[in-house]
Amino acid sequence: MCCIFVGNKSKYTMNLKDLCDSLEIIAPLQLQENYDNSGLLIGDKYKIISKAIVSLDVTEDVLNEAIKENADVIISHHPLIFKPLKKITGSNMVERIVEKAIKNNIAIYAIHTNLDNVYTGVNHLLARQLELDNLKILEPKPETLKKLMVYVPNTHLDILRNALFAIGAGNIGNYDSCSFQSEGTGSFRALAGSNPYVGKTNQLHFESETKLEMIFPAYLRTKLIQTLRSNHPYEEPAFDIFALENEWGKTGAGMIGFLKKPMEEINFLNHIKNKIGLACVRHSPLIGKSVQKIALCGGSGSFLIETAKKAGADVFITADIKYHDFFDADNRILIADIGHYESEQFTKQFLVDYLNEKFPNFAVRISERNTNVVNYL
Repeated sequence: MCCIFVGNKSKYTMNLKDLCDSLEIIAPLQLQENYDNSGLLIGDKYKIISKAIVSLDVTEDVLNEAIKENADVIISHHPLIFKPLKKITGSNMVERIVEKAIKNNIAIYAIHTNLDNVYTGVNHLLARQLELDNLKILEPKPETLKKLMVYVPNTHLDILRNALFAIGAGNIGNYDSCSFQSEGTGSFRALAGSNPYVGKTNQLHFESETKLEMIFPAYLRTKLIQTLRSNHPYEEPAFDIFALENEWGKTGAGMIGFLKKPMEEINFLNHIKNKIGLACVRHSPLIGKSVQKIALCGGSGSFLIETAKKAGADVFITADIKYHDFFDADNRILIADIGHYESEQFTKQFLVDYLNEKFPNFAVRISERNTNVVNYL
């Protein structure tokens, strides 16, 4: 980030890549669903930017606002480009926005299902708004953990271990910096053309080494290997990576938690309306019991109804519930549809707060345009 003086006023600028990288720390692109299109959709990642606008959607009104405010980038939750574009002729809203954004040199970045799938993302924000505690991912993603075993000379053990911890390896539940080490002796012979850190070419060498083990989320694999190689003294470090079947509760769909005290169903529905700011709530028939264990999924979450029931939730909160989906409540759970936009609206303030903390002098604010396409009479 740098400071440019225009007249008597200072203007802070930064590289768009730095903004993208910071967003991908909290919501790695590898965690988006395979149908999604998150990330930088329009713009040169090396362009210099000075102002960003955050919105849930990219509409023509939002783009015009960005142009008027001299913003360089729009950060949205929902991707503008969701399906492949075969032409750009201005025949629909997406084509018009793409063309106009390019002409005005405005970058567009989407942070969608990757933010849905992280513990601190969309569902956590909704759960906290509803004052739920003891939060857990409702349906953890499978096969998201791997295990590293690397052999390192004792002189560099602390250096390598700390570097791996720094990028997020070694986290287990509510613990970090988790690892195991065992000492032994490694052997190798450096052949012609090698540049050994210890030992001599064409001579068998024995070195006191430590086997370092730790788990890491699968999306860190590339960064982990880069970090390992740059902090390991050997020309060819020996390491193994294994896929694990252990469940990791930090990524996945939906969230489940508890109210501090049980509430009657109708009182809880009114609690939702007040906390989310709703005109109405669509819901399945009342069961006639108090509720405390609450499952939820921001956006379209009907695919989690059965998971919520199996988890023993009293209520499942989501959006875009179809008529026949309400029958799946089966007098076992209360299903509440609070609206797609409404369930994800807290994403905007979260992103602004995060970027303000990360880049205190960079101009970023929430769009003044309401992009909710659904209206209530």
